[in-house]
Amino acid sequence: MVWRFAKLFQVLTHDILPIFSMMALGFMMGRFQVVSKMEATTLNRIAFLFLQPALIFPLVNGVDLTAFQFDGIALYGLAQLVVFGAAVLVCLYVFKCTLIESWLLAMTTVFVNSLLYIWPISLLMYGVDGNLPIKAIVVWDATFTFAFFIITTDLLVNRGQSAGKSLMRLAKNPVLVAIALGMCTNALGLKTPEPVLTAFKFAGAGAAPLTLFALGVFLSAHGVVPTTKITAFTAIKLFVFPLVVAAFLYIGERPDAWNDMLLLNAAGPAGAMAFALAVLHGVRTDTIAPVIIWTSLLTLFSLAWLA
Repeated sequence: MVWRFAKLFQVLTHDILPIFSMMALGFMMGRFQVVSKMEATTLNRIAFLFLQPALIFPLVNGVDLTAFQFDGIALYGLAQLVVFGAAVLVCLYVFKCTLIESWLLAMTTVFVNSLLYIWPISLLMYGVDGNLPIKAIVVWDATFTFAFFIITTDLLVNRGQSAGKSLMRLAKNPVLVAIALGMCTNALGLKTPEPVLTAFKFAGAGAAPLTLFALGVFLSAHGVVPTTKITAFTAIKLFVFPLVVAAFLYIGERPDAWNDMLLLNAAGPAGAMAFALAVLHGVRTDTIAPVIIWTSLLTLFSLAWLA
């Protein structure tokens, strides 16, 4: 037991808190008014539209899909679908939220901060070659799940526009372009030239810290006192989603490391992208932001324990 707590403390201090510290720093800079909300908005926009594509493309282009346990990824995706659908219904019929707020609030329950939070932590803990299941779920979330929410949120916000205008707008989204190019070049076996890959990696390395810092600044302007709605969706993210993922992973057989790391990812905090999309489209964030705050704080120890 002493060994277990020693390992937990080491994982917490060496792997998790260094990543979390960027969001905490942004929170402090926002609270002390060193960085304004307008400045954070600019940082968020740069990270979202320019640095994240540079992070996503090499990941999707260079990943070895043949090494993936696709049944585990499919079960994880099915758990996301079930919990997301239930969360949308709770938003609409219990808390009487608008459709667009319900959509993004439900997103916080199933879209984990895997690309910007869990993946960097797993790299520190398991190394480049030891975190394949995390990389697989990051690819899933960065391509299919994230693309789904980018497209559907845009369509919900711009429901009055024609299909042609919507398609043109989405076709120019840098994140969607990076995802599509990454998937196509991977399928065709096209490798990115080394100088281009170096440029992408250099730019992409700034995506996680910049996004987490900007998120911290935004969150500093919100109250964190848990209301009934905040508590409900924090609980869905922290307990319901990991339990549903764990239950689904009993189906079929795969290496234990895959089940353990998929569950580790499911236990992560709510994804920053729900908040980024809300800011980008002018959707209210008074519940989305505190859910991200509380899940980020409350998963510090649970992630260390599961790891």
